[in-house]
Amino acid sequence: MFQDLKENVADWHDEAQLRAYLTKVVTKQAFDKTGLVYGIGHAVYTLSDPRQVILRDYAIRLAEEKGRTDELNLYFNVERIAKEVIAEHRHLFKPLCANVDFYSGFVYDMLGIPEELYTPIFAISRISGWCAHRLEEIINNGKIIRPAYKYVGTHKDYYYLPDRNWD
Repeated sequence: MFQDLKENVADWHDEAQLRAYLTKVVTKQAFDKTGLVYGIGHAVYTLSDPRQVILRDYAIRLAEEKGRTDELNLYFNVERIAKEVIAEHRHLFKPLCANVDFYSGFVYDMLGIPEELYTPIFAISRISGWCAHRLEEIINNGKIIRPAYKYVGTHKDYYYLPDRNWD
């Protein structure tokens, strides 16, 4: 996706050009015409994907080490602009976040991993989750249950700061 973007956006630093191209992607006029910006959005996470936060920090450090901060800034801009464009064109009111895969290809590239291994690495990292979902689906007659947590500790009363006893 980023290779296609680099081929079709003359100036990566020009936010208007990035926005125009991402609008074409989202409206199915460019790239693979699916309307998807890969790595943006998640079925469960809306505010942030905790895995992405960790991988992004490593991407920053690696980009600095490898002298690829200019390209990293492209990722930052695409992440920010794509969320806005997707929300606008899909009339979304819930927040969107980048998921762990948004930075993974960039990290793999900086590590010198051949592109043909990206998909197998993607699959390997998910096999245990896919197997667990399939087993759950079989056990629950075709449903995958998204578990909610239930707090089992004891609740404490909240006291405003001036009312707290510090003794």
